[in-house]
Amino acid sequence: MKKIFITLLAAVACSLGAYAQKFALVDMEYVLSNIPQYEIANDQLNQLSQRWQKEVEALGKQAETMYKDYQSNMVFLSDEQKKKQEASITAKEKEAVELRNKYFGPEGDLYAMRQKLMQPIQDEVYNAVKAVSEERGYQCIFDRASATEIIFASPRIDISNEVLAKLGYSK
Repeated sequence: MKKIFITLLAAVACSLGAYAQKFALVDMEYVLSNIPQYEIANDQLNQLSQRWQKEVEALGKQAETMYKDYQSNMVFLSDEQKKKQEASITAKEKEAVELRNKYFGPEGDLYAMRQKLMQPIQDEVYNAVKAVSEERGYQCIFDRASATEIIFASPRIDISNEVLAKLGYSK
């Protein structure tokens, strides 16, 4: 009897503790897609990325053309000329790889530009989420867009529109 009473008391205490926690969901993709500055910055990054990709591809094609020319003329070249052309082909390929790393590497120009354009917007959204959380007393807010393990969530706990309103973009 005593064990049942203690178990029942522990279950009640745990269930009361669970009710004290408040949590919500926010769909960051939805929020960001409704911020015009984010869309503008994203478009700028895409255009820049495409332009840089064309530059890198052009260098790669130059190296490829040089190699095809080398293969077709190889029988007519001396050993010294072969080494020269091989070195120039290798240098062009290396130049293409270095340019790709410069633009698209982990610390490349695209990353730096993304940080410059997106970080202020993301900070503003984070501050809005934090303000809504503090106003409504939420202990935890999950990102619905990145949380793949959420199978179903009630629309009542989605605060995406409140975050947009806090940012001045009413929906």
